[in-house]
Amino acid sequence: RVAAEGAIVRYIHPGSRLGVLLEVNCETDFVAAGDVFTQLAGELAMVVASSEVVCVSVDDMPGDMLSKEREVEMGKEDLKSKPEAVRAKIVEGRLEKIKRAYALLEQPALRDNNKTVAEIIKEAIAATGENIQVRRFVKYNLGEGLEKRSNDFAAEVAQQTAKKAEAPAPNKEEPKQEQQAPAQAKPVVQVSAGLVKQLRDKSGAGMMDCKKALGECGGDVEAAVEWLRKKGLSSADKKAGRLAAEGGIVAYIHPGSRLGVLLEVNCETDFVAAGDVFNRLANTVAMQIAANPSLEYVSSEEVPAEVLAREKEIEMGREDLQSKPEAIRAKIADGRVKKLAQERVLLEQPYLLDESKTVSEAVKEAIASCGENIQIRRFNRFVLGEGVEKKVSNLAEEVAAATGAKA
Repeated sequence: RVAAEGAIVRYIHPGSRLGVLLEVNCETDFVAAGDVFTQLAGELAMVVASSEVVCVSVDDMPGDMLSKEREVEMGKEDLKSKPEAVRAKIVEGRLEKIKRAYALLEQPALRDNNKTVAEIIKEAIAATGENIQVRRFVKYNLGEGLEKRSNDFAAEVAQQTAKKAEAPAPNKEEPKQEQQAPAQAKPVVQVSAGLVKQLRDKSGAGMMDCKKALGECGGDVEAAVEWLRKKGLSSADKKAGRLAAEGGIVAYIHPGSRLGVLLEVNCETDFVAAGDVFNRLANTVAMQIAANPSLEYVSSEEVPAEVLAREKEIEMGREDLQSKPEAIRAKIADGRVKKLAQERVLLEQPYLLDESKTVSEAVKEAIASCGENIQIRRFNRFVLGEGVEKKVSNLAEEVAAATGAKA
């Protein structure tokens, strides 16, 4: 029977270094709100967190992963002396065992290690009278795939000392005898404290540097940001290049458990990860993802070239552009594609707590505030039952069908 109701559940391990987002389906919201279902869903999320599972069932194991495992098994030393047909048979047996190790339904249940997850789901089906299915899950381990930096303070000091020793002494110029004409002084620009604060939030530079930049740029904040960057004084941009492999996994489940988000945000140290600035940013961004169904990518660099090419082809074929010259059509199409891409990119969205700035600018402000690089690495968004065809119930027809069947 069709199971399109249910719940999106989360599990965040203490310390926020591991997180799971899981969708479990049943037939009605009545069962989804019951103890049997909610206890089962919570247990399944913890099983995912505590194991190495990558798929729901053995049939769902990714083909590329299966091919890689087959290649590894075929090349093992203990099979080299066996006939090809025998080797293949042994390998297929080993692959079945590997598939069971990676499939959630084949794992031991937490409540009773003598039962599998598939068996406790069947027990829940019997108890509730409804079909229950695990549809999908995603699991994040903080910083997986990122190369962590090991700090060696003594080595850093020695390196900096060596650099200073190697630096050539500046040549002293002889004082010039003839007097030069005095340079024309720039008009003094009055810089308000509000403008200085605004520039500090945007750039992460020091107060006096911000004041000087605004004075040089006539009070224009955007021009002052560029001035600071050219002078190498924009600390947020400097910090954005540093490795961030700490941070936190955060989750947001919307009331009703029909929508959920799993998000990884990185910083440089666990000290900053435990702070208010970092956590406020991470939790706000998670809610922002939940509120925007069009988001697919963190940054514009992640948008695949084939997606942009396809969208441009669609725009070039639109009726309102057919009468325009080719060069103008291409320019308009590029602009539209850029706008479409921005709608799918998280960092380009207006920030949930202050729509006068983007998420990217909010991240830079957090970098300036805490003094560390912060990066939004990845996210997943689950909507309950998306893609599942829901059944429209007609009670009178069901009763008539059941009565007819008995007759």
